[in-house]
Amino acid sequence: MDFIYTEEQRMLADSLRRLVDQEWAFARRRARQAATALDPQAWASLAELGVLGLNIGQDYGGFGEVPASLLPVHVELGRGLVSEPVIPSAVMSAALVDAAGGPARERWLPRIASGEAILSVAYQEPGRRYDARPQDCRAAPQGGGWRLDGAKHLVWHGGAATAWLVSARAEDGETLLLAVPSDTAGVRITDTPTLDRARCARLDFDGAALPADALLARGEAAGQALAQALQWGTAALCAHAAGAMERLLEITADYLRTRKQFGQPLASFQALQHKLAEMLVAKELAMSMAYVAVAALTEPDPVQRRRMLASAKLEAARAGRQVAQMAVQLHGGMGMTDELEVGDFFKRLTVADLLLGDSAEQLATLAEEEARA
Repeated sequence: MDFIYTEEQRMLADSLRRLVDQEWAFARRRARQAATALDPQAWASLAELGVLGLNIGQDYGGFGEVPASLLPVHVELGRGLVSEPVIPSAVMSAALVDAAGGPARERWLPRIASGEAILSVAYQEPGRRYDARPQDCRAAPQGGGWRLDGAKHLVWHGGAATAWLVSARAEDGETLLLAVPSDTAGVRITDTPTLDRARCARLDFDGAALPADALLARGEAAGQALAQALQWGTAALCAHAAGAMERLLEITADYLRTRKQFGQPLASFQALQHKLAEMLVAKELAMSMAYVAVAALTEPDPVQRRRMLASAKLEAARAGRQVAQMAVQLHGGMGMTDELEVGDFFKRLTVADLLLGDSAEQLATLAEEEARA
């Protein structure tokens, strides 16, 4: 596997790093995360650079880049702990809409690419962990359209969304995918902060009325579209986590070179050098598996694709815990304070394990695929 960026990818990564270094520096990032509303200026800057339309087809206002382009973009966003809903909207929702096809592409993809619309996939239900099959969220025909009842929770950046892509169960048991605008009557939104200073929401639907064209897909097509969204999101999240580890390693190495003990920089002590080496190995493994995750998106065999993504997500979680915990330890008592950004990286890497299937879920996926073999 070729781990070298193309010239275009390198240029994009360099441009994005300059933007992130300027707009997502420690103080600015903290101030932005403290607000409950999305910063329109920050969101527009990502759209102007082409991040939001990167993998959307040129016919719909995007750039039509291959899945491999996820890697340089989301590594850089991870380095800056960018909390804006790039993965929920520009990656997962765009992949779902594209897979569903039909008029929804014309309606939503150009708006996602321009940043005008923010979409989020609402698929998790209370008490059902990561099961993507809808159970208690129901959709029934009503007046030529649809009536939606039930609840979705842990909707990633659901409070900032222009619309949600909701999975629901039909009366005949089929899975439906519905586009639900955020101003729809009969929807109660409970927006809450997460451990890493991002946002998630619970959506309660009480007889929410939707037009007929809200239906994006049903049955097997709906399941495949939702699976594609989750797979693209997983690959982007693995790259994001690898980028966060890379930057956290740099911050920790700089601290050890600066901080002195017994008149010597901490970096001169061999025991601490060994710790840095272990962090470096873990980061490199996570980065390598991020390449595997991105490569999985073009893998034609669905079984192998799921194995690759589950393995990559599992390694991102394991390496993230190791790098984050060692970083805190090497910073000593200061590593436990809110004054340093090392804690921000620790929290982001912790949450990355929980998003889109935690380690237990990935192990279950691997075990399931092994049993089928």
